[in-house]
Amino acid sequence: MTQETKSPATRRKFLAGSAAAGGAAITGFPMIAKAQTVNLRFQSTWPAKDIFHEYANDFAKRVNDMSSGKLKIEVLPSGSVVRAFDLIDAVSKGTLDGGHGVVAYWFGKQKAVALWGSGPAFGMDPNMVLAWHYYGGGRALLEELYKGLNLDVQSFVYGPMPTQPLGWFKKPVTKVEDLKGLKYRTVGLAVDLFTEMGAAVNPLPGAEIVPAIDRGLLDAAEFNNASSDRTLGFPDVSKNCMLQSFHQASENFEILFNKTKYNALPSELKAIIDNAVTASSADMSWKAIDRYSKDYAEMRAAKINFYKTPDSILRAQLAAWDKIVAKQTAENPAFKKVYDSMREFAARTCRWQNDTLVDYKMAYNHFFSTPARPAAAPAKKS
Repeated sequence: MTQETKSPATRRKFLAGSAAAGGAAITGFPMIAKAQTVNLRFQSTWPAKDIFHEYANDFAKRVNDMSSGKLKIEVLPSGSVVRAFDLIDAVSKGTLDGGHGVVAYWFGKQKAVALWGSGPAFGMDPNMVLAWHYYGGGRALLEELYKGLNLDVQSFVYGPMPTQPLGWFKKPVTKVEDLKGLKYRTVGLAVDLFTEMGAAVNPLPGAEIVPAIDRGLLDAAEFNNASSDRTLGFPDVSKNCMLQSFHQASENFEILFNKTKYNALPSELKAIIDNAVTASSADMSWKAIDRYSKDYAEMRAAKINFYKTPDSILRAQLAAWDKIVAKQTAENPAFKKVYDSMREFAARTCRWQNDTLVDYKMAYNHFFSTPARPAAAPAKKS
């Protein structure tokens, strides 16, 4: 009797026997397990309502979407687990899997890290500082600094910030002497900068600034931009904002991962993170232009006074910066190493940019007939 003429019962026995005989061969193939989601808990250094926390969530969403469920990042606002300035320690210890902040927040551990956010950056804009970081040796230097501090973190610097205001004041400042004895908030090496200029500086986290102004603990303060400042409530405690400053003219954000946990991720997920950082950097800069300009226009319409910081104060900032870096480069070899690397990169790239870029203000004034703002007079309403 051929196989074709076997009864149904016989065929069932034949197949069962074949399966038993081939069992060893079948089990020899690797089992394909269902991919499990890697869940990571992050915290930002920003209040939940701040646009900066929104940027942190934007990055997380991009990673979550690109990984198709293989990696899920949840971002908590500042203070959910630790205070803002304690974030890097929490990430290093594994209390948190990662975080979102700025490099300059860790200047209390090593002042060299503040060069990624504080000061005039030799005339580089924030995007040029990113170029130095990724193509001029900055990234390797930051990794070296973190390793020297025994911090188990993987850092991604991204997100170029526009020039930050000098800050919010009870009355406009018109000369350097107006800063003498002023109770002022800033962070990073800007603390040393304004101390050198005579201010009494208190480096408070973002969420604590406006309450401190309201209680009279601060006379003036800076945070970052029109949207953040408005959301944090600066216009409720001050009607005068001084625009333009060298204290934080070229800062960027930082995304942190616990390095041990990051290294354990498969190469596919690491590639997704890397590309999500790049994409988020571009998207953040575009969103900032749109949102900051809207909030700026709405605050001007609400009779908030915006003044250009006088050139005399800007020049005094540069002079004070010279003194600070002279001291730091003499005392701190790590600071000097970073400073010299940034200087060398800036000497070449700033010359190229300054020679190449057209004066955009000329075109703007041609089309909108907006005169230059006086040093100590409110900006004209558009």
